[in-house]
This record gives sequence, C-alpha cells and structure tokens, in this order.
Amino acid sequence: MSTEQPSSTGPEERSSAGEGAVEPTADAVPAPAESAPTLSFDKPAAPAAPSYLDAPPPSGPPSAGPAPAAAPQPAAAPAPANPYAEPAAPAPAAAAPANPYAAPAAHAEQSYAAPGAAEQQPYAAPGVPEQPHHPFGAGQPLGGWGGPAAGPLPGADYPGAPVAAPKKKRGGLIALVAAVALVAGIAGGAIGVGVSDNGGSGNSGSSRTSTTISVGDSQKISDRAPDSVAGIAAKALPSTVTIKASGSQESGTGTGFVFDTEGHILTNNHVVAPAANGGKLTVKFSDGSSFSASVVGRAQGYDVAVIKLDNPPKDRLVPLPLGDSDRVAVGDPTIAIGAPYGLEGTVTTGIVSAKDRPVASGDDNGAQNSYMNALQTDASINPGNSGGPLLNSAGAVIGINSAIQSNTGGAGGRAGSIGLGFAIPINQAKRVAQDLIKTGTPVYAIFGVLRNDDYKGDGAQIQTGPVQGTPAVTPGGPADQAGLKPGDIITKLGDHPIDSGPTLVSEIWTYKPGDKVDVEYTRDGKQAKTTITLGERKGDN
Repeated sequence: MSTEQPSSTGPEERSSAGEGAVEPTADAVPAPAESAPTLSFDKPAAPAAPSYLDAPPPSGPPSAGPAPAAAPQPAAAPAPANPYAEPAAPAPAAAAPANPYAAPAAHAEQSYAAPGAAEQQPYAAPGVPEQPHHPFGAGQPLGGWGGPAAGPLPGADYPGAPVAAPKKKRGGLIALVAAVALVAGIAGGAIGVGVSDNGGSGNSGSSRTSTTISVGDSQKISDRAPDSVAGIAAKALPSTVTIKASGSQESGTGTGFVFDTEGHILTNNHVVAPAANGGKLTVKFSDGSSFSASVVGRAQGYDVAVIKLDNPPKDRLVPLPLGDSDRVAVGDPTIAIGAPYGLEGTVTTGIVSAKDRPVASGDDNGAQNSYMNALQTDASINPGNSGGPLLNSAGAVIGINSAIQSNTGGAGGRAGSIGLGFAIPINQAKRVAQDLIKTGTPVYAIFGVLRNDDYKGDGAQIQTGPVQGTPAVTPGGPADQAGLKPGDIITKLGDHPIDSGPTLVSEIWTYKPGDKVDVEYTRDGKQAKTTITLGERKGDN
C-alpha cells in the first residue's frame, strides 16, 4: 500500500496548481519522520526506580538481625549476625530493610526505554541513518485529502522510510530484555530445584534429577485452521518479501509480494524509487534467501511499481491470490504483513475502517503527488510496511499498504501507527501492474482540464482561465466534448461526491481511459449534469 509539519487532507490545504490533462501539482507535505500519517517513538523519561521485575536480584537472603546467643562452647567463635554472609570482620547488626529486594540507588536513574524510531515509508529498517527527505518513504508527513466530514484528514505518509535507531538506545532495549530473561531464569531455576527436591531422595548429593513438564502437541502450527490468522499468515509469509533499495543518494526498506510465477513482485513506487536510476534492489524471502531484482515499471501517480527477480526460482514462487476490492465491506477483517522498522515477517490484524478514502501523499522535495481512493484500516502499519499485502479473511490480497496518518508534526518527528492506515485497492493496483508488465509505462484516465487548487469551496473547480498559456479546458478533450467550461465546479463523479481537487483526481484514477462517467457540476450557481468519456495519458511526465 509510505508513511507520516502536519499536512491537511482537506481543501483548505490545496495548492494553486492546475490538474487534469496536466500532471496534478498539488503539493502534500510529508508527515514528520515517517508519515504517509506519523507516530512518535521518543525515549520516555527514566523511571524514578525500577519495579520488582526490573530490580536486580538480591545478592543473598535478607539479614534477620543478630542470632540468639548460643551455649558457650570451648574454643568456639560467636555465631555471625548473618549466617549466610561471607566470612568478614564482624560488623554491628543493622535493621532489616523495609524492602529487601529494593534496587540499589545506582539503578534508580537507569532507563531501559526502547530505542527511538526515526523517520518513515517506505523504508524503516532499524539502524539505517535517517534520510534527508521523504519522497520515497523517508518518513516525511504526506498530505492527504478526503477526511471524514467532521474535519479534514491530516496528511498521509509513506510507511517505510529509513529509521534511525541509535545504538545506545538499542542497547537499552537489549538490557531490558536481558534483565527480564535473567529474572525469568532465576525463577525457573528456583522451580527446578523445588521439583527436584520434591521428586528426589531428599539428600543434597550430586545425583539429584529434575522433572520437566511439557505441554501436549495439540498446538502445533500445522493444526491451525486454514482460515485463522495463524493459518493465513503461514500461507502468505513465504510469498511476502522484504525489499531493500539503495541508490547514490538514499536507501530504504519496504515490502512487496509475489505477483506471478515469472518472478514479478508488486510493491509501492516509493519503495523502489531510490534504486530507480542505476541503484540496487535486493529481495529477501521469509526463508532467508535473497535475489537481486530490476525495475520493470513505475507509476508515481498511482504509487505502484513492479520489479522482477533477475534469476527467479520459478519452482518456488507462489503468487498470493488476489481478491476483489470492490466487494470489500466496512468491518471486514484485515491482515497486514510487512517489515515495519525492518522487522521482517510482522503480521498485524484489524478491520476495514472505511472505503473510498481519497488520499494524496507526497513529499516536500517537489516530487509529484500520488493519489489513491484508499481502503482505510486500523491494522497496525508502520514505516517498512509499504508495498506489503493487506489480506482479507480468506487470505486474498485486497490492497497494497501504502500510507499512514500520523500525529507528529515537523520533519524531525517520528512516524508510526495510530490506527489510520491506507491501502491501494487491489483492483486498481492489478490493472496498473498489468500495464507496467506489458509496456513498462503507466496509463492514466484524464478529464482534460486544469483544476483550481486555490478554490476553497466544496467541489473541484476548473480553472477560470489559461495558466501559463495552457487553456483551462483542453480544446476537443473529454471535458470540452462533455460541455464543461472554465470555472465549472465538479460536485459529483459517478456515485461519489467530490469535495476537492485532489479528491477528483483520486476518483478519476479509479477508472480506465474510455470509461463513460456521469458528472454533476455547478455553473453560475445552477446545478447541471453531463456524461464524460475519459481520455488517456501515458507516463508520469
């Protein structure tokens, strides 16, 4: 399906550039640090003191105070205050501490916070230096349009930008895991001793044995129902891949999946863009095998790309089944698979939260925007998930995870899931992929007009006059033949209301060139209807 200065998805943030036969030029500011929407993974403040789980184990049993006096014995030394203490010079007995397991003061200020995540889309492998910009999932906030009526939806971001994870913070996370493992190990040891004591002879000799208890084999992975999340994941993971793209200026990590037995992999354009001009692509499967790959075709406007393995292992390639995104219903279960922050093979679940959500995503480096009439899901999607499959309850692909909405502002912010993920409907992505495999060039349906992104009202307005010598309505073009004029305001296309210029583009691109679509518009305050036959444009330029 990317990933996170906040940008608006509402009309109030539209640029003034025109749209239609001419490339859409509305700029969407990428969300901070990983936005095709954004999440913060800043290191939390150190706790005042570790909890019992975090506290280091006691070096020995607590002191019980002075031992009672014993009957005098010839040549016998007085009993030590603590019978477990190592031999040492006698010291005055101290009162037992209130909490014998309290952590030493030195640990009170120690923090085991997880490492801070860095930027987003498409590439978010931990430890990768933060990228300077976000066009291809670098984690900048992306602009989006088409939010709920209650208010504008903030910009969407690519979920897959490179993530910078400071090693010292990563060490903190390891320390926490180690501490937990140590405590668990001690506890397990204590249980082992107890079992041994209960089942043994009762003496302290070296012949003690331990008894282990194992759970039955009824929970084997192979026993999971095929339509369960575990069953679906087991089948889909071998066909889901991690893509590493590197170029002279940037690199990143994203996700993709097997499209056919010929070695074609379907993913997002922003995932492979760093390697588009002489860079390197590496595709890694869940079994650890890796293959070099080449770009077959890219569609920046759709944010779809197809790459092909250079030496595909045809006998092992199993394409993921494709579902029908037109038949998806709000509330249907969803399963997302990808490599968020470089964590390959991550599986998350959710539902379809909304359909036909117009989203425009881009970056702040002047790159062209991508537009989608997206499936919205609350399945956790993060930088690195871009290009991965969004599956239904039958294990079929219904979308390509592409963007997320994040709530962190600023280019230096963090990106991550807040339950607002967006996926390109698979019906659209499949059509684009087939064009790219056949010709290497994307094909777009067009209206043949320039849109006025300075218009603040409801609907999408056609420019009122020429822009830099280009007419607002292309003579003889689709809109001209349908009777549309400069200044007309498009309010509905097909069955979908139009509330902004980007929404119009997102909707137009769900159709194919040659499709006939009903149009409702306003001219001089009066409502009118017409039917337009969409034109064609090839390529992104």
